[in-house]
Amino acid sequence: MKLNCDLGESFGAWTMGLDNEVMPHIDQANIACGFHAGDPLVMQNTLALAKKFQVSVGAHPSYPDLVGFGRRSMACSSEEIIALIHYQVAALDGMASAQGLSLDYVKPHGALYNDMMKEPKVFEAILTALTQYPRKLALMLQATADIGKYKDQANKFGLVIYSEAFADRCYDDEGRLLARSQSGAVLNKEAMLAQVKQLSEQGTVTTISGKVLKLSVDSLCVHGDNIAGVQAISEIKALLS
Repeated sequence: MKLNCDLGESFGAWTMGLDNEVMPHIDQANIACGFHAGDPLVMQNTLALAKKFQVSVGAHPSYPDLVGFGRRSMACSSEEIIALIHYQVAALDGMASAQGLSLDYVKPHGALYNDMMKEPKVFEAILTALTQYPRKLALMLQATADIGKYKDQANKFGLVIYSEAFADRCYDDEGRLLARSQSGAVLNKEAMLAQVKQLSEQGTVTTISGKVLKLSVDSLCVHGDNIAGVQAISEIKALLS
């Protein structure tokens, strides 16, 4: 199981995350493309950091929502979603090429990610965008109990799916993340490490109701926006090794 992390989310004079400290511990970097965070210099520096530590690079596109950090849904048409995916992916892809790097996958951010998992039209628009892109890119999405239907649809488009679980989030009985507004949605360190161990050894998570749910997971999403988080990533990596 690989580790992935959302990085490159600083913007101008505003700093978000501890990218320098996180990058040595992960396998996949989901790099913001400027619509929810990130700017050309931040993107360039994050790519250079990924290259230094030989970390696989993925584009992390979002709705055009800098003020809301991409966490607000927008009523975009399929054509708009396809265009905004192409715009952001192409920007990061071009900057990666300038450093001798190649993008491996796309992981939508925030509300776009959530809408992709809930709305068939949004998911289809994202699949179409990746199919139309000049070269093959995988799509990273959430490992759920019904992930088979997402993989079946992606196969029809000739696309590869990377399924991810979340180290620090509690799950409902359908294998979806418990809403942050609900108590217990974000796990403390002890519970997080226990969940990672369970995923690694048994391929399961225990849901908020106590149900043991089987998940097929390729990559584990971790967060490193504070020192405690970075230290936890190191411990998670040790558990998976």
